[in-house]
Amino acid sequence: MRIVSGIQPTGNLHLGNYLGAIANWVKMQDDVAEQGGESLYFLADLHAISMPHEPAALANNTREMTAALVACGIDPDRSILFNQAQVPQHAELQWLLNGTARMGWLNRMTQFKDKSGKNREGASVALFTYPVLQAADVLLYQATHVPVGEDQKQHLELARDIAQKFNNDFASEEAPVFTLPDPIIPPEAARIMSLRDGSSKMSKSDPSDMARINLTDDADTIIKKIKKAKTDPEPLPSEKAGLEGRTEAINLIGIYATMSGTSVDAVLADFGGEGFGKFKPALGELLVEKLAPINARFNELRKDRGALDAILAKGAEKARALAVPTLNATYDALGLVRG
Repeated sequence: MRIVSGIQPTGNLHLGNYLGAIANWVKMQDDVAEQGGESLYFLADLHAISMPHEPAALANNTREMTAALVACGIDPDRSILFNQAQVPQHAELQWLLNGTARMGWLNRMTQFKDKSGKNREGASVALFTYPVLQAADVLLYQATHVPVGEDQKQHLELARDIAQKFNNDFASEEAPVFTLPDPIIPPEAARIMSLRDGSSKMSKSDPSDMARINLTDDADTIIKKIKKAKTDPEPLPSEKAGLEGRTEAINLIGIYATMSGTSVDAVLADFGGEGFGKFKPALGELLVEKLAPINARFNELRKDRGALDAILAKGAEKARALAVPTLNATYDALGLVRG
């Protein structure tokens, strides 16, 4: 079993990233290691340049997110943690796969439409073709499984289509070049919403910092953000059915349940009939308790640039060793002569 997953280094991790993805990465890291498999987690800095960016900020964010991932529990000795830019085989394989990917397939990718907005003609070519780079990211390592959210299922299906067509066109059924990866959709992946709008996901790009709990926030900031989180005037119900239509209440109760490792019904059994004036302080204290070790470790790691660079370099060396055989097989299958 080999798991591959990446995250763009576009800013500080927040509670939504942690509960929706990173906590599952840590659990998978441990489960896969126990089974004798491998987990590869990468900072998708090559993907980041598909959108306008500040070079200095990208370099800083890559290191900061490395620190955050390690603080959250990604162990560089149990997983392979690296950034794409140190493994040039990602970009090489993308170019080779561009000959197999089809314009019609990419035209159906909904995220390009979302990110380019009304200015599709002004979007970068990289933004249009980045699903092919995503395919290369996982096919390069013969990934057997890829953790995906609902918004990434389409891209994994594209990776499988590219792999299948390449194998059909340039390899044999007995000796395929690429493994077709299967999705892992965590059954209980938390969907954390904005503290200012319960109908929108918590996001790094939200202009209001009050909309999210950053993993870098100190205790006072966390308490303040929860205190000011949008709610409604009604008391909390005693059962889950009573939350219907109350998006902000659903979000805050869900965060409490996930962070405490219990169920929504159990939380409501404790707080049913109470107002948010009592619930919010309890949620704030819980978040401070659970996030304090991550915050402390992150602040320790982020100060040591040399240690972070060493973590990425070590991971990249391991990743390149896994990547080269697949890339060589791809060149050979295409009939490309190299010295």
